[in-house]
Amino acid sequence: MPPSHASTADSKPSGASGGVQSLERAFDLLERMADAGGEVGLSELSASSGLPLPTIHRLMRTLVVCGYVRQQPNRRYALGPRLIRLGESASRLLGTWARPYLQRLVEETGETANMALLDGDEIVYVAQVPSKHSMRMFTEVGRRVLPHSTGVGKALLADTPADEVRALLTRTGMPAATEKTITTPEGFLEALEQVRGAGYAVDDSEQEIGVRCLAVSVPNSPTSAAISISGPAGRVTEAATERIVPILQQVAQELSGALTSSGPTG
Repeated sequence: MPPSHASTADSKPSGASGGVQSLERAFDLLERMADAGGEVGLSELSASSGLPLPTIHRLMRTLVVCGYVRQQPNRRYALGPRLIRLGESASRLLGTWARPYLQRLVEETGETANMALLDGDEIVYVAQVPSKHSMRMFTEVGRRVLPHSTGVGKALLADTPADEVRALLTRTGMPAATEKTITTPEGFLEALEQVRGAGYAVDDSEQEIGVRCLAVSVPNSPTSAAISISGPAGRVTEAATERIVPILQQVAQELSGALTSSGPTG
């Protein structure tokens, strides 16, 4: 008698990628939940994914058992606490992966290079390589700031719908870090329009007097990320900006390729 093999539609290899279909579907559902704000109903997942309800229910039950999803009292499903540890570890690695690219920015621009993420309503710095100049900028890795007063914040929010930006600003407020900080939603939305037009963001003494920062988002990053250079306003002049911005944009593209690559597989 030939040996029996357990085989279901969910566990069969995926023809497109050579992966396991059930894993691909489970991760797709997790990402759809994150895009929806972290909590959804099965019918919403079925509508957005195109998968039948029985398949989604089976996958969600497995994710609940593993702790990656939890079922709420209202019968909806929310992202589970075990994802936090994965996310924190991945965030730390993200900074490690970015360091060679930030090092290149320092070598080519002479200024301190940073990487930051949008974490909820805040900007968190996850990596930095300092300038070799004696007078240089320093931002502690792990530091959190509000988006409205930073170049990376503008870069990260530039393509966010205006109503979502307004809601974020309502939640965080817009305290002035310096006399040049933008403190009105209208002023910030205007600044975001300028970012979209120019392809980069500027913090001109808005977070710290005498410090100028240039930032760009990392396109197609798995999570909202931006890189920047910062230095004294006397060095990061308009003339320097014309030279630095193309370097920032090129490095962001290369970093994007590194972050989105799945790497070698066995």
